[in-house]
Amino acid sequence: MSTNVKNVIGIDVGGSTTKIVGFRMGDNGDNQLISPFLVRATDPITSIYGAFGKFIAENNLSLSDIDRIMITGVGSTYMQKPIYSLDCNTVPEFSAAGIGGLYLSGLDEAIVVSMGTGTALIHAKKEGSDTKINYLGGTGVGGGTLLGLTKKMTGIDTVEHIEEICADGNLANIDLRVGDISKNAKFTGINENLTASNFGKLSDMASNSDIALGVANMVAETIAMMAVFTARGHGIKNVVLIGNLTTIKPVRDVFENLTSFGINFIIPENASFGTVIGAALYNNRL
Repeated sequence: MSTNVKNVIGIDVGGSTTKIVGFRMGDNGDNQLISPFLVRATDPITSIYGAFGKFIAENNLSLSDIDRIMITGVGSTYMQKPIYSLDCNTVPEFSAAGIGGLYLSGLDEAIVVSMGTGTALIHAKKEGSDTKINYLGGTGVGGGTLLGLTKKMTGIDTVEHIEEICADGNLANIDLRVGDISKNAKFTGINENLTASNFGKLSDMASNSDIALGVANMVAETIAMMAVFTARGHGIKNVVLIGNLTTIKPVRDVFENLTSFGINFIIPENASFGTVIGAALYNNRL
């Protein structure tokens, strides 16, 4: 066990939530993750100080125990001053996502898909002691799409309630499958259960549960296919998924059941905290 331990704090400031994580970093590479959590607040400054105060209190830390603070996310620009005399080091969000994805998965190379309000795709590869990050693009389809469409179509706009009503949904009332339009799909090598058209079979009798599940399925399948094309283009089979959407069961189900394209979709433990973990590790490039 290392005798020289430093505590590094990572903070990811989003639009409505702020995530925080810590690492106890030894000089021999023995690094221990301190349990991450998030706080919700509409004001980024309030959420940053709230998350930081709660974190050091729950982990019995003092300011003198902290070596540095690494901050990322859309709200990181609001922090122009030190937090309680501790300087904040800004980390590019895509770099944080890529580093966090590799750390959580234990891989040396992967396409990292960060699924938040929108979705970003990153090629991350370890090269010696460094990690090379290449932002490849993304899509506006993400968690914001899920919340916005379900609110408009069903009146429900909280993740917990969306996930709950999706449990009773039936995609047969929403989506057109390959098997619905081709009796010979199995002879052509196409999985007859694949979606031919999202919402292409919308029934007048579709319930709110059906519709919510259809939206979640459409969001997940759109992201999944973008990831498939990106991974194939780079000759990579491993796709690591991080971000808040990884916590939603109907979204996870799509990736866990999508085996037809030869891509290995990985949702690691603590996937929703991938970016903030990467921010904390940025100077170490683990």
